[in-house]
Amino acid sequence: MRPRERQAALERIGSLCEAAARNARARPRLARAQAELARKISMRKRVRMPRAARSMRCRRCKSLSVPGSTARVRVGRSGIRAVRITCAACGTTRRVPLRARS
Repeated sequence: MRPRERQAALERIGSLCEAAARNARARPRLARAQAELARKISMRKRVRMPRAARSMRCRRCKSLSVPGSTARVRVGRSGIRAVRITCAACGTTRRVPLRARS
């Protein structure tokens, strides 16, 4: 694939994911469609989705996971300090470890 096509695909994926995050609360069906379109573009063009775009999807049910509207975010207080993100659709919990203070 040409570098210009790759860059265009990455820009389109980024803009679709930003729009999906903005529309998640007011227009959830539109946001879900935008996130799905971004995923299809990445598969068709064989481009890896950026980290921010990958973290917006639930790994189990593949639904849009936006903190505050379609996902619940909590800070864990157990031995391992981590942010817990719970999907509102299926209830799957994803843990993101926090760095230790230096």
